[in-house]
Amino acid sequence: MLKEKMADALNRQINEELYSAYLYLSMSAYFDSIGLKGFANWMMVQYKEEMDHAMKIYNYLLSQGESVKLLSLKEPPHKWDSPLHAFEETLKHEQHITQCINNLVDLAEELKDRPTYNFLQWYIDEQVEEEENDREIINELKLIGDSHNGLFMLDRELAQRKYVPLIQEKE
Repeated sequence: MLKEKMADALNRQINEELYSAYLYLSMSAYFDSIGLKGFANWMMVQYKEEMDHAMKIYNYLLSQGESVKLLSLKEPPHKWDSPLHAFEETLKHEQHITQCINNLVDLAEELKDRPTYNFLQWYIDEQVEEEENDREIINELKLIGDSHNGLFMLDRELAQRKYVPLIQEKE
């Protein structure tokens, strides 16, 4: 059984992960609306992964005999100045999520909640990967600059990304 403070923090993190999914779904729609189907695909995969991240915490709470409390989601933006701007905002958002995860780890340490501390290690590794992916695309977009050909080629590359469902392990 989790301490109330930890359960509440994990419920707030579900909200953060669901907002992430909502944001990436909005970005997918934006990219689709401007004809960048590969970018839209990349963000759709990101949306699905964020849903998995939320469900992983959801299932962990239930496995610990805790209640899941779903909170309201704020409205995400629906328009960006450019693909580069969208990915810069994506990186900024992922850095926020990294800080949220770090705060959860700090709380688990403070409460001497070893199971939750162990559970959260997966999220630490995941956030390193999330930020690295965003930085790589930002660097490519900066190299491309105003090249329509470069944007076309990157769009085709991003179209290749496939969603791989997160295997839910018994916690």
